[in-house]
Amino acid sequence: MRRGAAVAVALLTGLTGVGQASGPAFADGGGPESYQDDRGGRGHHHDGDGAVFVQTNKAEGNTIKVYDRDEDGRLTRAGEYETGGLGGFTVGAPVDALASQGSLIYHRGLLFAVNAGSNTVTVFAVDGTRLHRLQVIWSGGLLPVSVTVRDGLVYVLNAGGEGSVQGFELHGGRLSSIRDANRSLGLHNGNPPAFMTAPAQVDIDPDGEFVLVSAKAADVMFSFEIGPEGELARHPVISDAGSVPFAFTFDTEDSLLVTESGTNEVSRFELDESGRLDQIGPSVPNGQQASCWIQRVGDYFYVANAGSSTISSYRVDDDGKLELVRAIAADTGGGPIDMTTSDGFLYVQNAAVGNVQGYEVNDDGSLTLVTTVDGLPKFADGIGMEGIAAS
Repeated sequence: MRRGAAVAVALLTGLTGVGQASGPAFADGGGPESYQDDRGGRGHHHDGDGAVFVQTNKAEGNTIKVYDRDEDGRLTRAGEYETGGLGGFTVGAPVDALASQGSLIYHRGLLFAVNAGSNTVTVFAVDGTRLHRLQVIWSGGLLPVSVTVRDGLVYVLNAGGEGSVQGFELHGGRLSSIRDANRSLGLHNGNPPAFMTAPAQVDIDPDGEFVLVSAKAADVMFSFEIGPEGELARHPVISDAGSVPFAFTFDTEDSLLVTESGTNEVSRFELDESGRLDQIGPSVPNGQQASCWIQRVGDYFYVANAGSSTISSYRVDDDGKLELVRAIAADTGGGPIDMTTSDGFLYVQNAAVGNVQGYEVNDDGSLTLVTTVDGLPKFADGIGMEGIAAS
């Protein structure tokens, strides 16, 4: 297997530039279910407003900052809410403390946040731009870094120690752990784990048959079959997934795009009936540094390159061929990490400078900057904000 330790160097060299309802923590305030992507993008926006949620991941007390989104994509501060848990970090992280995608997830009026420093997950009810804390529950392991939700099932990825996946049933806005849904990844990490050895993302395939986990240092993807009650197969299918597979998103029912942060490429894989991944066509490089996160908006896929502070754009053509549209669709100037989408807009979390930028996605996939909000925690001393979601 190929090893991807070079990604940490690329990041470092490229970045120059419980359970009760709560109100706002501070007075100043500061995707849709299918594939966790906005398939209605394509440059056409609705008239309705929405909200963008940003996880501060503060070690002394994790909070969620909420921003109101207007119909033009602009953000204004609307509040800040305590999660009831602590932020956390991976050891040696260059700019993204949790080294993951999906640490904050919006799903049908609920917001799920990981508290990596206290090994818990918080569930909020979302009422416009107001959050009501419903529950804080043990994540089933150490250092939770990613969450996925589909059809009343929730799975949490824990990066510390051996690494594990824990499954929960979602009912009435509350989680209850599922028997036989805690599975070790056998990674033999410390707690907190090193940046490179921490697994990066958990997700459920669109058919609801498998839980997938990307494991960076091992260059593989784990696929656990989901049983009728949400339990997980005892032994996962393990597939090669390129050089340092970080984040992934589905483009069809049975195919997905994976970022290879070791070589700064994106690859397309088919998920077969057994849960195995088979690569479709060659990997497509973008010439940038530390390509880690990926977000779909309509027909386009956007990749955050933390080391070069840029966003690249891709698409899958009518023949199923993955192609690079723009190596630099946007220059964020601040170490972009996680992203989200709302109503055809792309929102990017810039950890190095402590801001969030919002871009309009045009019909040709080009990006137009429409908003910037500052005053968010900058990455410093090994920890910083991570996690962004939108209604």
